[in-house]
Amino acid sequence: MQFISTSPRLANVSEPLTVRFLLLGLTLVYLLAMLVLPLGVIFVEAFRKGYETYAASLLTDDSIAAIQLTLLVTAIAVPANIIFGLAASWSIAKYQFKGKSFLITLIDLPFSVSPVVAGLIYVLMFGAQGYLGPYLQAHHIQIIFAVPGVVLATIFLTFPFVARQLIPLMQAQGNDDEEAALSLGAGGLRTFFSVTLPNVRWALLYGVLLCNARAMGEFGAVSIVSGHIRGKTNTMPLHVEILYNEYNFVAAFAVASLLAFLALVTLCLKTALEWRYSGELAVSRGH
Repeated sequence: MQFISTSPRLANVSEPLTVRFLLLGLTLVYLLAMLVLPLGVIFVEAFRKGYETYAASLLTDDSIAAIQLTLLVTAIAVPANIIFGLAASWSIAKYQFKGKSFLITLIDLPFSVSPVVAGLIYVLMFGAQGYLGPYLQAHHIQIIFAVPGVVLATIFLTFPFVARQLIPLMQAQGNDDEEAALSLGAGGLRTFFSVTLPNVRWALLYGVLLCNARAMGEFGAVSIVSGHIRGKTNTMPLHVEILYNEYNFVAAFAVASLLAFLALVTLCLKTALEWRYSGELAVSRGH
């Protein structure tokens, strides 16, 4: 079997034409069946009874509450993860300390833990029968089956995205620019905002896009901690499930189409970033 080489001297080495067409055809068929058609069905079903029904489905009190909660949770989780991602990546890339590899492992933990398990962890911690439950009840603080629980679960599931984009890039860039700025009399904050942050801005934005997409679409952990209280703790994915289980298919697909549209916008922005700043983003992802 022959492989395409990136070397200029071997640029003409490739698979036979039939093999290339076969592989491309299989890829396109798979994408069509698993991605394009299901996505198309969402929009077709959402508008099946016309635009007025579609708009009415999105303008119900429960739908508006779900949209508002999704935006609120995202508006809290993304900035929190930006701060954490910058602090974690700065510490890991710029300093040597014991336990660095363990810290990196902890950052990757949400990638390996099931979202449902993550939700159960918060229930065991903050639920009425959890470790901190009696204390929270005594002080009239409710986290589980309330908005704080939804926010905490979303932050947990999304905090690796920014950090994992920044850590490899900062490690690859080294400390030369910061040391030069400090030698010229710049303070720590000025060095960070004038040197470090501009050097990682596109990788940071890429991580923010991924974090934002996951925050809006998170279902498993949020489903456990929310309690499915309509108009209060239901995010858009949870609201879609409830509408579908009630056989209100048009409304379910209407809300799902809004989520799909936001996902497509995020995908377009992600693709634009990869095209414009492919070199920096490749380094930030460890390529």
